[in-house]
Amino acid sequence: MDSLVSEGLNLMVYGMGFVFVFLTLLVFVTTMMSKLVNKFFPEPIVEQKAKASAPQAAANNDELLAVMTAAVHKYRK
Repeated sequence: MDSLVSEGLNLMVYGMGFVFVFLTLLVFVTTMMSKLVNKFFPEPIVEQKAKASAPQAAANNDELLAVMTAAVHKYRK
C-alpha cells in the first residue's frame, strides 16, 4: 500500500511540474510573439478630433437622457 501512495505522489509531482513548466513556457512564448507583432506591425497613430464644445455635449446628454427615460418607462410596465 505504501508503494501505491508513493507512486501516486510521484505521478502528482511530475504532472504538476509538467503543467507548471508548460504554462511558464506558454507565457514567455506569448509575450515574445506579442513583442514581435508590435515591432513589425505597429498600430497606426490616429489623430484625435477636437472635443465637442460644451453646448453640443450638453445637447447630446439631454437627448441621451430622454432616450434612456423613454426606454425605462416602456419596459418597466
